[in-house]
Amino acid sequence: MPISGLPPYDPQNIFARILRGEIPCKKVFEDEWSLAFHDINPQAPIHVLVIPKRPYCSFTDFSATAGADEIAGFMRAVGKVAKELGLEAAGYRILANMGEHGGQEVPHFHVHLFAGRLLGRMIAG
Repeated sequence: MPISGLPPYDPQNIFARILRGEIPCKKVFEDEWSLAFHDINPQAPIHVLVIPKRPYCSFTDFSATAGADEIAGFMRAVGKVAKELGLEAAGYRILANMGEHGGQEVPHFHVHLFAGRLLGRMIAG
């Protein structure tokens, strides 16, 4: 089913359930704003998801409604994860999908962090 990325937020989505502890994850990092964990279907040798702890449907929702401290805290968490995983020297890619055409699959804002090999072009085709 296509994901619109727009409210309302679905509290039964898989990331909401992970945040509530109903589904386990392979945690990489956690602070007051964010949780980072390994993707269960990695698309690169290193594929980590960073999610805000509060309920946002997409980047659109997050950027419009999160407070400045939360946005800054989330972005810093993405940077901390990359640094703690030792990704800075070789490089990495950050990706956030929004809506059906963007390829969003889970209706909870999240950032993909890819690394561990040359990643190629940003958009295929």
